[in-house]
Amino acid sequence: MKDKKVFLLLNGEPPTELPDVSKYDIICATDGAYHFLEENNIIPNFVCGDLDSSQEILKNIEVIHTPNQNFTDFDKALQILFDKGYISIDVFGASGKEQDHFLGNLHSAIQWKNKLELTFFDNHSSYFLADKSTEITNCKDQIISLVPFPNAINIFTKGLEYELNKESLTFGERIGTRNKATKNQINITFERGNLFIFIQHKT
Repeated sequence: MKDKKVFLLLNGEPPTELPDVSKYDIICATDGAYHFLEENNIIPNFVCGDLDSSQEILKNIEVIHTPNQNFTDFDKALQILFDKGYISIDVFGASGKEQDHFLGNLHSAIQWKNKLELTFFDNHSSYFLADKSTEITNCKDQIISLVPFPNAINIFTKGLEYELNKESLTFGERIGTRNKATKNQINITFERGNLFIFIQHKT
């Protein structure tokens, strides 16, 4: 179901502005995030998690109990969606609040990079794990950050204020935060490793 789009809400900082959820084919949340959907009169297709949250979930909503503590609620939600055949997932609420959860969610994105297409959205930016060759459009004057996890080798960029020409980034040594798109289309390629691209929202 590569052409189907998923809205997945995690229990981090909730969005201050919800997207048009009608454009999604399926809406789901971890149990700790369900109350936010309820407050906004959004009925998810399913809610999953270890169900340690105290709120009651409406009876017409599918509840998938995932008690295995060896995996995070995010991992378990991704497994459910993958098993259902969904590939393209927009993730909200993955950052904010407890930052160890945020780093854990980046870790999960890397684990699933060969199976799922994940794009994250928060109240400040969107971010995703880049392909070896990535094109971003409609981005002139936006802040673009390149964050290796833990490294990305031989990066080449086109369309940024500070270009990289077959240079490498390594977390703890050199990263590429707070760059800027000088063109409406930028291209980023790299040879190997993992590279997250953060795009700051237009103000």
